[in-house]
Parts: sequence; C-alpha cells; structure tokens
Amino acid sequence: MAQEYEQLLLKNQLCFPMYACSRKIVGSYTPYLKPLGLTYTQYIVMMVLWEKESVNVGQLGDILYLDAGTLTPLLKRLEKAGYVTRERSKEDERVTVISITPEGTALKEKCKDIPLKMASNASGLSAEDAKEMYRLLYLFLKG
Repeated sequence: MAQEYEQLLLKNQLCFPMYACSRKIVGSYTPYLKPLGLTYTQYIVMMVLWEKESVNVGQLGDILYLDAGTLTPLLKRLEKAGYVTRERSKEDERVTVISITPEGTALKEKCKDIPLKMASNASGLSAEDAKEMYRLLYLFLKG
C-alpha cells in the first residue's frame, strides 16, 4: 500500500516512543506499588509530599504536570487511605492545601527501596545514556 502522507507514519512520530516508554515505565512500578495500594500517580504525589510536607493543589499540579481534575479524585483516595489531609487555606478559601499525615510519612519507609529496585530493572541504558535521556526529557517538558 502506497503511503501518501509520510507525516502520518507511526514510525515518524516522536510522541509514540515517548508514550510507549511512559507506559512501560509506569507498568514496571506496578509490582512494587500494588501491594501498598498505590497507583504510580499516587506514588509521585506522595514523593512530593515526602519532600515538601504541605503544598496546595495548584503547586502540586505544576510540579507533576497534572490538572486539578486529575488530582482531586486521586487526593480524595489518598485522604481516605489516611496518607494526606485536604484543607481550605485560611488565607484564601479557594485554595486547597494538601498535607502529609503521620501515616503518609510512615509509608515513605515502605517505599524507600522502590527507586533502587527500579534502577536494577533498568532497560539496559548506561548511566550516561540514562542521564542524557533525563536531561532531554526535562528539556522537552520545559520547552
């Protein structure tokens, strides 16, 4: 079959290998996160809270490149699990502040080895290639 539009070939799309890699990476986390009752997105939210302890939903969305519509149900589930609290800001009622609970802090201990396990399951990239990929992906995100 003749290809009339080269720009529509899947092999010519930068977005496709990025998408496929993202799915593969997120799927690789599942065996470690599922026993803890976490999704990958919940895990990265917790990573932000382990670092900052408290952020508002807007800040969290900016850090994780997620919108409030994605974050709100996820944060409700984390609150129900006892890992976070959601409260209206005293300065501005329109702002919801997310804070880590003692249970959320304790979860950090259970997750501490996940990055090491993921690194040992790496896709065969050298440390130098992984560093370069990291740099390029963040260059793309900020562009």
